[in-house]
Amino acid sequence: MVSTVLAVSAVAGCAAEPPSRTGGKAATSTTAYPLTLENCGTDVTFEAGPEKVVTLNQTAAEILIRLGVGDRIAGTGYEIEKTPPAIAAAYERIPVLSAPGAEIKHEKLLEAQPDFVYGSFASMFTKEQSGTREQLHDLGVPTYLTEFDCDYHASVADADFAMLFEEYRRLGRIMGVPEAGEKLAAEQKAVVDKAVSAVEKRDEPLKVMWFYSTYEGIPWAAGPGGLPQHISGLVGAENIFADARTKWAEVSWDEVAARDPDVIILADLTRGEPNDTAREKIELLKKDPLTSRLAAVEGNRFITVPGSHMDPGYGSASVVPALVDGLNGLG
Repeated sequence: MVSTVLAVSAVAGCAAEPPSRTGGKAATSTTAYPLTLENCGTDVTFEAGPEKVVTLNQTAAEILIRLGVGDRIAGTGYEIEKTPPAIAAAYERIPVLSAPGAEIKHEKLLEAQPDFVYGSFASMFTKEQSGTREQLHDLGVPTYLTEFDCDYHASVADADFAMLFEEYRRLGRIMGVPEAGEKLAAEQKAVVDKAVSAVEKRDEPLKVMWFYSTYEGIPWAAGPGGLPQHISGLVGAENIFADARTKWAEVSWDEVAARDPDVIILADLTRGEPNDTAREKIELLKKDPLTSRLAAVEGNRFITVPGSHMDPGYGSASVVPALVDGLNGLG
């Protein structure tokens, strides 16, 4: 087999910076308020289009910027990577309410006086972090939590791109720009569909490991019920930890060796934690006596993607063409 090391850029779909909410046809509001949506089992009502949004994480902010409403973000947090150039100018205007790689604390969030809080991780909607959704709702602040993480790390049986694209549409309605939500969903669907159409058929699917990071030397890999599992199926691959109990699973090197992946998909993270970067992961795999004998490691069969793209967000669509190109390149 031919070896491959492929990196995916942080941009998928349109490269231009989105228009502001006051300009362009896509920003025309047609939402009828009050708007009530069921989100993660909770009915949430929006009396009007939000004007002071706090996004709990960087990727949530990116989605709103891509919808053309970045000028309505009053604060954001949990920065873990460099902002894509296409939206860097819009993002830099947003106040950051936490230290790099840290969550926004409840008191700091309230100082921003938000009228809407949007986050991508259930772990951020806690008393110890930004406050529970119930706390915020009691204060009259509606919230939205991605349906991919209603319960922390729990597998979602129907996790797929359709769910992500529906999130764009719902956020478009919430923000009063439904056309923008539809447009973003259509653009990203086109990216995924084009990549899938180029998948080369194989007699047997390649076995892949989605290697996110290590904590105290223990590897964490993608399990079932998340976008990595869904993407594996789209590109004709087999996730070696599809039988794990959670969508992100603590595994063991012995188990990785026993399952011996053909390809390892590396999360390139810039948080500064040990073995976060793809380069560090490759060095770790090559130096360890056990993992150095893996088929993927011996053949340098690695595909690198930004770590944040393994969680649902705008960048997730770009993972599909990266994997298709990488896997097709194996011959």
